[in-house]
Amino acid sequence: MPTQPGPEFEVNRAEEFSQTKETDQESKLIDDNRDMDDVSEKTTPSKTPKSPQKTSKRPKTVPFKVTLMDTSEYEGGIEKHCKGQSLLDLVCEHLNLLEKDYFGLTFSDVDSQKNWLDPSKEIKKQMRTAPWHFAFSVKFYPPDPSQLTEDITRYYLCLQLRDDMLSGRLPCSFVTHALLGSYAVQAELGDYDANDHGPDYVTDFRFAPNQTRELEERVMELHRNYRGMTPAEAEINFLENAKKLSMYGVDLHHAKDSEGIDIMLGVCANGLLIYRDRLRINRFAWPKILKISYKRSNFYIKIRPGEYEQFESTIGFKLPNHRAAKRLWKVCIEHHTFFRLVSPEPPPKGFLVMGSKFRYSGRTQAQTRQASSLIDRPAPHFERSTSKRYLLSRSLDGGQFQGGTVKGGYSETRIEKRIIITGDDDVDQHQALAMAIQEAKQQHPDMLVTKAVVDCSKLPTVYTTIKPTDATISVSSATQYASACLFSQNRL
Repeated sequence: MPTQPGPEFEVNRAEEFSQTKETDQESKLIDDNRDMDDVSEKTTPSKTPKSPQKTSKRPKTVPFKVTLMDTSEYEGGIEKHCKGQSLLDLVCEHLNLLEKDYFGLTFSDVDSQKNWLDPSKEIKKQMRTAPWHFAFSVKFYPPDPSQLTEDITRYYLCLQLRDDMLSGRLPCSFVTHALLGSYAVQAELGDYDANDHGPDYVTDFRFAPNQTRELEERVMELHRNYRGMTPAEAEINFLENAKKLSMYGVDLHHAKDSEGIDIMLGVCANGLLIYRDRLRINRFAWPKILKISYKRSNFYIKIRPGEYEQFESTIGFKLPNHRAAKRLWKVCIEHHTFFRLVSPEPPPKGFLVMGSKFRYSGRTQAQTRQASSLIDRPAPHFERSTSKRYLLSRSLDGGQFQGGTVKGGYSETRIEKRIIITGDDDVDQHQALAMAIQEAKQQHPDMLVTKAVVDCSKLPTVYTTIKPTDATISVSSATQYASACLFSQNRL
């Protein structure tokens, strides 16, 4: 549960201000030099006098390019002095994505290191080189993806995790690679069809860095058992298994310990993790950390005393350089604020502020979930990245059609209706479900309900009794074969 900001996690580096003042001044000098052309434009008088009737110049735009998760590129122009949030909003609007607080934009610095674009700062003050090229990525991995409201959000989370698996950032066993790969195939191809799928129909898919024929055969074997599973259901199953992996959502940073041994520092929703030779050797949960700081290329964490300890302890790590230490420090602040606090901490007041002024300015996970619960729109239609190559060219009755229907005949155009299934003994749960489906039919006569599925996998009892749950009933378009599903939205 999120907690109010308090003494458990103090984030500042006032005591290091004097030591890092020169470094900060150098960074500021670079920013000042980078903006010198803008300053000269404002201060240098024009050679020709301006006409009093001449209108003001239009804001100068800068071209940008964003690589999306399906490897496609989104290009455009944005006003020169816009902040990072404006560009992120533009990309999310292009993707029709409302639950955007889990995502962010990355860019590479002069050392080819990945940096997150700060939404609260002007883009031109963060980009040292042109052109403006970014990558759209998941920044905060939700610990429980089932609490995401929209299928399109889960779809992009799946794309990110598949990329993490391929790059090796998310190590998996053979069994897990096969299981996740089979769900990915079901989401993109739909049901297995012996007439349309050849013996090597998964060869074009990539599930693992070192993919073998044995793995592909196991994926096909599992995929053939998923008949009737919609793409959205396949992605839910994918996420339910991926979230259990030990490296799920861990942001790794190279470092050395006090003895000069190479280690990796991992930042995640639960705290700070220490790895050596790919094995986790220590874990510091956010409540256990009192303070984080950095000085030059050193990164420090102050630990709360244990049950049998009397004093606080400070642990130091050596990062490759000052920029790497500050990058790790900022990632820790953002993750702690997003996952642990109810709302971001307000910026410090006063004219004299010691240390870095950086604060996470976005919404926390608690605020994001609250905003997501208010989403009231028809489920957006979208086509999965590679499903365009595997769309049916004709319907099951032989007639031609156009649309986003994949193998298995399930339309991805759905309308969601929120209902409450109570646990009252006086209420016939089956009748309540039938009435909810009937009401959905009456409200949308052009829709067709062919089945209803109650997901009780997270409930204490998986029998005929339906426990109290806030649920969503989805009614699909009747253009092709459609489905209505009742999914549990929260743990009980």
